[in-house]
Amino acid sequence: MALAFSFLMTEALLIFSPETSLLRSFSRKVKVRVHWVLQLLALLCALLGLGIITYNKHLNGKAHFVTWHGLTGLLTVLYTSGQCAGGVLLLYPKLMKNWTLAKLKLYHATSGLVGYLLGCASLMLGMCSLWFTTSVTSVSWYLAMLCPLLTSLVIMNQVSNAYLYRKRSQH
Repeated sequence: MALAFSFLMTEALLIFSPETSLLRSFSRKVKVRVHWVLQLLALLCALLGLGIITYNKHLNGKAHFVTWHGLTGLLTVLYTSGQCAGGVLLLYPKLMKNWTLAKLKLYHATSGLVGYLLGCASLMLGMCSLWFTTSVTSVSWYLAMLCPLLTSLVIMNQVSNAYLYRKRSQH
């Protein structure tokens, strides 16, 4: 699940960044398709991770979804599933007759940001677990904690600059 949210989803969102995208010179259509593929891979990895973790907890007779990490992780996977379903509407905007494409993009970007922040919060809560704090200590723990924190700031800045500030100034 960490692979899904810390790498695949981050890369899927950075595809649209004019500063950091590896596909900077590609058309928007290509970027959208790559974003779609990476997000689908992230969702599949998250679902696979959730299944493996749940099965492992079941085998060991341990309760699952009882910690803040487990609850936010489950919420994040469910939210991401819904967000991916909503993203399909952007591929076929004519299905939403009463909505403009600009509004759909705005809502998809802002709700996607919420989902990404949920994923980062779940990662950070996992880093506070007993297993992680005994495995990773001292400066390494702080560096690990900085990764989702800094990437969430970068993604928030990107979405804010691309949609929120621009849209607000246009009204």
